[in-house]
Amino acid sequence: MTLTGPGGMGKSRLALRVAAQVRRSFPDGAWLADLAAVEKEELLEHTVLAALEPGHDMGRHPLAALTDFLQGKRLLLVLDNCEHLLHGCALLVHALLASAPGLHVLTTSRQALGVAGEHLLTVSPLSAPNPDDPGEVATAGQSEALQLFADRAAASLGEHTLSELGRAAALICHRLDGIPLAVELAAARMRVLTCEQILDRLDDRFALLTGGSRAALPRQQTMRAAVDWSYDLCGPREQLLWARLSVFPSSFDLEAVERVCTAEGLAAEEALDAVTGLVDKSVLNREGDHLYARYRMLETLRQYGRERLGERGEVEAVRRRHRDHYRSQVLLAEAEWFTGRQTKWFARLHEERANLRSALDFCLSHSGEARAGLEMAGALWSHRLGSGSLEEERHWLARNLASDSTPSPARVKALWADGWLALLRGDTASAHARLAECHTLAESLGDALAKAHAEQFEGLIALFQDDFARAVPLLESALQQYRAHGDPGNTWSTLFLLGLSCCLSADPRTVTLCEEGLALCETHDAQWSRAFSLWISGLRLWLTGDVEQAVSALREGLGVARTTDNRLALAQCLEVLAWARAGGGHREEGAELLGAAQSVWHQVGATLPGVGRLLRHRTECEDLLLQALGHARFTARVRAGAAFTTEQAVARALGRPVPEPGTAQASASTLTPRETAVAQLVGQGLADKQIAAQLVISPRTAQGHVQRALAKLGFTSRTQIAVWVQEQTPHS
Repeated sequence: MTLTGPGGMGKSRLALRVAAQVRRSFPDGAWLADLAAVEKEELLEHTVLAALEPGHDMGRHPLAALTDFLQGKRLLLVLDNCEHLLHGCALLVHALLASAPGLHVLTTSRQALGVAGEHLLTVSPLSAPNPDDPGEVATAGQSEALQLFADRAAASLGEHTLSELGRAAALICHRLDGIPLAVELAAARMRVLTCEQILDRLDDRFALLTGGSRAALPRQQTMRAAVDWSYDLCGPREQLLWARLSVFPSSFDLEAVERVCTAEGLAAEEALDAVTGLVDKSVLNREGDHLYARYRMLETLRQYGRERLGERGEVEAVRRRHRDHYRSQVLLAEAEWFTGRQTKWFARLHEERANLRSALDFCLSHSGEARAGLEMAGALWSHRLGSGSLEEERHWLARNLASDSTPSPARVKALWADGWLALLRGDTASAHARLAECHTLAESLGDALAKAHAEQFEGLIALFQDDFARAVPLLESALQQYRAHGDPGNTWSTLFLLGLSCCLSADPRTVTLCEEGLALCETHDAQWSRAFSLWISGLRLWLTGDVEQAVSALREGLGVARTTDNRLALAQCLEVLAWARAGGGHREEGAELLGAAQSVWHQVGATLPGVGRLLRHRTECEDLLLQALGHARFTARVRAGAAFTTEQAVARALGRPVPEPGTAQASASTLTPRETAVAQLVGQGLADKQIAAQLVISPRTAQGHVQRALAKLGFTSRTQIAVWVQEQTPHS
């Protein structure tokens, strides 16, 4: 078995701990050969032989002496630090295993040996949740890296509790990726710096993270030396790729590598081999599933690569290629927005959000790039609408609109998009200001599509003001222009707004408009959009008194919204379902759905559209429920609904039993392979120490995995994990 991973992960310590724990299983003991100081492969066999048999006959060939010594013995041989002697170690291990059946070999290396029968175990960083991330704050208290930081800080300054160290220490561990060596070196600085001062200096972490054990080899005394060692083990193309990959702030795929990093010194056809080399050498981590591979570099390695890229004078050129690639992705996503790839693009762009932010930031921070940033921000609006990132989209639109005031179709599009989002956020003043400029620019440009955007925008504002008599002709005019332009996406969105206007004004054309919108979604397989059309259909049916059919349409819309992750439509369907169920005598269900809808509205960062008319219906529903349930029961049921998970809210709305958080609804795909293995052992009744022994990890690490599994599955006890594991197991 080979323990692999980047430098500073604690591979050597883990190997020694394993050897100590399993030593009794080997009658002839566990033996360590430390290869860190061995510089030439010719000395490898002598070094291993000296570790096993200090008084061996110097006149014999070392390999022959080794095989003779190992004959008939059952022992564990630990070869530590093999990466710089990879070829020699592979040949030696192969020869020894072939001649000594009782031999077991455990190696540590930043790269696999590549020997037949080799089992790889990647030594991952310690858990280091981000205390500023709402999705990770629940597990921040179980941070393995923070515990190590506290232990090492105590060695310098005396005892520290985790609560005393505070948020800054947790952020230090998170920004250091949970790398044990980096955490220890940072904690050692507590002799002279506070946690806040250390945190402030992490942008220059290689100057900060020095002063390791004087007994260690030089490459293990500082973080820079540890990373230098990995860099020196790479070939020229791998070193070049490492430097260029530093422009990616988060994960990336192979297509991005080929588009961004291939230029002078690295051809496109060489990229795959270079990526493979960096994965093999533990510089890159492979993520994703068997269908879609992505790669990620630890932040410490990324900062090192950025230094190397700066030395090459390539930072701006590579960042521009990075921007160009993601700009092309955004424009393609916009072109395919109203197609069967709609939901795939939402998921893809959500995964690329860190890269998109970096690309937008490049446009804002470099002269002459403002127009590209404006195009990107405008094209991203539908994605933000789909992901519920309305406030972030408005942030980028505002900055890019301020950076490029030149009249252009891109500016009209950005004004239109920001106006849409302003209305959804309830910011009517900003929407009016955007509309005024949008109209002026559209007229001055004489661009037909820009005029359609301006008219649709004006109709949207009229709709939000309940001025349906004004909204309908404006939207009809915009609809005609979009159709003439051959724009199915904006044709559908205008049909949606026109249908809503007619629905709320009791216009008989509502039925035809709803049917046309649904048919357009079906034709283009735009399922994300279809959820909105089903919502209008349900709203129309409810307003006309056909409650049963309304509930059916709204539940169908809810199902589509759930499967396409359309949280805005999810909120809309939950809202009107609450009204329908409350009016139909299902008072407690109505109150819970009202609370669930309010929770989703808050998550999305939007308000109920069609402000006046629809808000009156909500108020009428609340009054009805207050009268029927009383203030205490009404408040309790609304709070219960607001606390629902998405799965619970959907189950309640569909008339199904509401599952306990994380029970049969919990998915194994939310757990990492290690967390899944830990969950299965918990299901067998094993305690943390037993799990640690089974998986050859520390009890503290096992405890951390259990805590993360509990958090991800929404459980509060190990018994719930055991029940869940049983439910996941196929029965014959």
